[in-house]
Amino acid sequence: MFLSFALIGMFLLNLSLGSVSIPTDAILDSVVGNEIKNSWEIILWNFRLPKAITAILVGMGLSISGLLMQTLFRNPLAGPYVLGLSSGSSLGVAFVIMGAGFLPAFLVSDYGIVIASSLGSFLVLMAVLVVSQKLRDTMAILIVGLMFGSFTSAIVSVLSYFSTAQELQKFTFWSMGSLANLSWNSVLILAICCSFGLLLSILSIKPLNALLLGENYAKSLGLNFKRTRFIIIFATSILAGSITAFAGPIAFVGLAVPHLAKLLFQTSNHFILFWSTLLLGAILMLVCDSIAQLPGSDYTLPINAITSMVGAPVVVWLLVRKRKIMI
Repeated sequence: MFLSFALIGMFLLNLSLGSVSIPTDAILDSVVGNEIKNSWEIILWNFRLPKAITAILVGMGLSISGLLMQTLFRNPLAGPYVLGLSSGSSLGVAFVIMGAGFLPAFLVSDYGIVIASSLGSFLVLMAVLVVSQKLRDTMAILIVGLMFGSFTSAIVSVLSYFSTAQELQKFTFWSMGSLANLSWNSVLILAICCSFGLLLSILSIKPLNALLLGENYAKSLGLNFKRTRFIIIFATSILAGSITAFAGPIAFVGLAVPHLAKLLFQTSNHFILFWSTLLLGAILMLVCDSIAQLPGSDYTLPINAITSMVGAPVVVWLLVRKRKIMI
């Protein structure tokens, strides 16, 4: 309940902060249909509201992806991009940006980048899913994902070597991640993809609890492990792939938020962890986005830098604090 109120409060605060400050009561008036300053209304509905909704979707999607991967692989360092999806997206975008001279003009647009990123992560997903059907060992799938990531990163490095400074700069800006500049249509597509991925994740909550005690124990309870593994990988791929396509690779959130939830609620029960991770991820992304806007300034910092700068000290502090309590 507390996290729900915190999310609503952070959402309103995020909408009010920026180069132009908008009072909270004006935001509420605009939402219910009352008239406010025309400039405020344009800023709110065309820029801040899509960005805030994107932040919530990104935070929720990446956090749940991280929780799924950490439980499936029983590895606290596993994250949403551990299967190489981010590298696949980067490869698709690299082909568009750094191979622009060989591609049709429509592919070198913003939507072309989204399509290329989606296609890159989709191809890696298909490869991982095919391999997962052949392998019994879950840790082998993790290694395969890392190998796919290394392979695609190597191709990106080769493309970067032969690229111009302008192309490299554009690719670097994309790799920093961004929650802004999404149209309402793009936000709607992202919301549909994230909703489908989260629905699959909700259906996996009970199997995730069984997996905590190991594959053999889960199988002894009658769990169809191969099907469960397929659903978890598919859900993670939809969430991480769609988010990377529209917002770029966002670091840290998927890795850290599940640990934050475990530290704060002191439980491994996924019925509790799922919803707490979902809300904490959204809150953290809104906090990071609010800081990245540099309220009162025209500058906006890269969201990737802020997620790591804000999140890492919080996790370290919580770990130290909980350690002291245990002693």
